[in-house]
Amino acid sequence: MGRAVSLAACALNQWALDFEGNAGRILKSIEIAKGKGARYRLGPELEICGYGCSDHYYESDTLLHSFQVLAKLLESPVTQDIICDVGMPVMHKNVRYNCRVIFLNKKILLIRPKISLANAGNYRELRWFTPWSKARHVEEYFLPRIIQEVTGQDTVPFGDAVLATKDTCLGTEICEELWAPNSPHIEMGLDGVEIFTNSSGSHHVLRKAHTRVDLVNSATAKNGGIYILANQKGCDGDRLYYDGCAMISMNGDTIAQGSQFSLDDVEVLVATLDLEDVRSYRAEISSRNLAASKVNPYPRIKVNFALSCSDNVAVPVCMPIQWRHHSPEEEICLGPACWLWDYLRRSKQAGFLLPLSGGIDSSATACIVYSMCHQVCLAVKNGNAEVLADTRKIVHDETYVPEDPREFCKRIFTTCYMASENSSQDTCNRAKLLAEQIGSYHINLNIDAAVKAIVGIFSMVTGRTPCFSVYGGSSSENLALQNVQARVRMVLSYLFAQLTLWTRGMPGGLLVLGSANVDESLRGYLTKYDCSSADINPIGGISKSDLKNFIQYCIENFQLTALRSIMAAPPTAELEPLVDGQVSQTDEADMGMTYAELSIYGKLRKIAKAGPYSMFCKLINMWKEICTPREVASKVKHFFRMYSVNRHKMTTLTPSYHAENYSPDDNRFDLRPFLYNTSWSWQFRCIDKQVRSVDAAQDSALFIDFIC
Repeated sequence: MGRAVSLAACALNQWALDFEGNAGRILKSIEIAKGKGARYRLGPELEICGYGCSDHYYESDTLLHSFQVLAKLLESPVTQDIICDVGMPVMHKNVRYNCRVIFLNKKILLIRPKISLANAGNYRELRWFTPWSKARHVEEYFLPRIIQEVTGQDTVPFGDAVLATKDTCLGTEICEELWAPNSPHIEMGLDGVEIFTNSSGSHHVLRKAHTRVDLVNSATAKNGGIYILANQKGCDGDRLYYDGCAMISMNGDTIAQGSQFSLDDVEVLVATLDLEDVRSYRAEISSRNLAASKVNPYPRIKVNFALSCSDNVAVPVCMPIQWRHHSPEEEICLGPACWLWDYLRRSKQAGFLLPLSGGIDSSATACIVYSMCHQVCLAVKNGNAEVLADTRKIVHDETYVPEDPREFCKRIFTTCYMASENSSQDTCNRAKLLAEQIGSYHINLNIDAAVKAIVGIFSMVTGRTPCFSVYGGSSSENLALQNVQARVRMVLSYLFAQLTLWTRGMPGGLLVLGSANVDESLRGYLTKYDCSSADINPIGGISKSDLKNFIQYCIENFQLTALRSIMAAPPTAELEPLVDGQVSQTDEADMGMTYAELSIYGKLRKIAKAGPYSMFCKLINMWKEICTPREVASKVKHFFRMYSVNRHKMTTLTPSYHAENYSPDDNRFDLRPFLYNTSWSWQFRCIDKQVRSVDAAQDSALFIDFIC
């Protein structure tokens, strides 16, 4: 009796609608899996067309090209003698489904549609697909002629079934089904399925990986079994970064772990496991066996193929390992860096330009680009031919080999300090020193001439000259003069991004990087169409507190000593006049709240689903040691006023790396109005009523204490 089975889970850097590239990566992964002895290969969700096709799923072209790629896979000699499990959209009876197509030796064994669709946060699967609602039911699917000509089959099974090979039984889950409260693996396991597979399109969020790992391990801890998870990796065309982490688990233990962040387009994880370990594990769980005796059976698709060999008793099997989790600082260092690399090479641009102010946010963005350069040099050193080829295309040099991150940074990264009369020498020096340490091509320029020209046009037309508030101007004048500076910087950023390489005798243009953090976006503490308006923003989903921790990480791991003075300086926009040559304006004073408070407001608003009144009720307990109820009420009201006044800015927010579950991204994650009644009259009256009630109760308690 066969015991040891070799199984492969893949993490592929697929790209939406890149059918040519996607097919190549799938074939390469199958070839690697076979080379490592695997008899079953699992790939990511919707890997043939790419997960992020969005409304392109409505197009018949997407279905057509997916079947064309499937035909190519079926015909390839690479796919022979291994069960291949690939993902693609399929239309059945005029209904679109998110499916797994499982085939062996030019024969399709089963098309398994997704049962539970992801439809929260960044996911909108119900917009394009319909869940399969017929549990344990299989229908005939009539194959298109392009597939019939290859397989010789007219129809194949379509629905909720499992595969019965000569030596074991496999059942399929697709991404969200693992996260659902009634996951299919529960009933499948009770029905004798020993191997569970999960093809995912799961994106990175800070501190999320452990949740995914725990779910996979717990799936087999109670019920026994082998669980294989494959996942998409990389940026497939939008704000999300899919973080790989392919894994194989057995009986509640992790057996094999794939990388979370990597520049490898194809990663194949193979493990050899003993089926008898599953059977003996299940044998002593009496509650499981009692439930199994009453379970409704799944339709079984018989497969004349074994995942094990008859003479493999002496084959060594894999042992449990301890999962190695990245710290949040490492995640920030690696995740956005890999996302930037995918965006850079796929956009076919020649590098990045960053307005470097000498503050924490832009410095953190610069450090992420520097980390990307490190990852590129390391990948080339380790023999990654694809990264080397992409690098040579970016720098337009067919002989170039990136070896030193600072030297590579000089080629592809331009930083620009845009001084005004309100800028301090300290921030100028900090920006220059950081640029020297990371190796970027650094530019110092002054924007005063442009600002004065624009204000001069206004004065010539109106006969009025606005003044800063320190010189007697109104708040409107003060804000307008700050906004002019900020917007001039945006215009100059794009001008220099287009022409800087031209001035250096180099071809190509640069992508402009933004550096507004998630907290500032939530509060609206940014000028619409200023330097926050860029092509992409690697830190737009990261909080200020996490960025500070990341800066400290860079000091220790990259030896960037320039960051010490940046860490020590108070955050400032430097848009108002200096006082005695020193900065008088600070971000937290301008905002009327601290960054730490902003993070709390953001998590309560988005994750806890709290409106003004609910947020007040939660915070009077959270902050009871530091604030009176009346002070809490004032803080909550101020936040909601500022949030609602500035919400319109989110409609033009630069596409940002998604890293936090309280992101205010208006594109599809945080759907809200952008024209509010900013008085919140009814909600604030409820808060005031509660404040009076609490005050009355406290006064009554004090009176009783006095009498006693």
